[in-house]
Amino acid sequence: MKPDENLSIFGGMMLGGAGGLGAGGLGTTGLGGAPGHATPAANAQPATKTARQARIKALLKATYVRSQSELAELLALDGVQVTQATLSRDLVELGAIRVRGEDGGLVYALRSEGGDPTPKAGVSQEVLDARLAKLCAELLVTAEASGNIVVLRTPPGAANFLALAIDHSVLPAILGTIAGDDTVMVITRDPLGGEAMANRFLELAAMQ
Repeated sequence: MKPDENLSIFGGMMLGGAGGLGAGGLGTTGLGGAPGHATPAANAQPATKTARQARIKALLKATYVRSQSELAELLALDGVQVTQATLSRDLVELGAIRVRGEDGGLVYALRSEGGDPTPKAGVSQEVLDARLAKLCAELLVTAEASGNIVVLRTPPGAANFLALAIDHSVLPAILGTIAGDDTVMVITRDPLGGEAMANRFLELAAMQ
């Protein structure tokens, strides 16, 4: 066999064989294949810790947050997925403390420049209203009323997200909410206010 033929056969084995670079070597599992590339997580957090913590600060200043799980749900509404351990570290680094809210319950707050840690409820009401409208557009399926009770239907597993957005929007006409898997019951202060409130939710859904 001539030297040129040896080289040709060797090259074919390296480039085209099952164990060569083309099929089973670096092309699949190394530089050129999927395992060699970092793929983003399905529930990606913000690009930086600074961005995530800025969002946490905005939420704590805008509304009452009573627990870390509640804060995690609020972040999830904004598309920010975070673990409990990471959230705990963020709160410590931000200097968050728990104080008495206006209703007497403990809520998370940040010390302001003047040393007053009391949350300023409603300072970002427009943001809260916009979030509620967005969630209504995305999750509200139907809205029906009877007396002072409004029944909102959502896709399976989404009721709690919508109820949380309603609670944090601090609508004066609403006494409270109860969430199941795909149903939210809203109770109005007015004994006959259910129909008007149901129409309000439908209007919010149509705004987006």
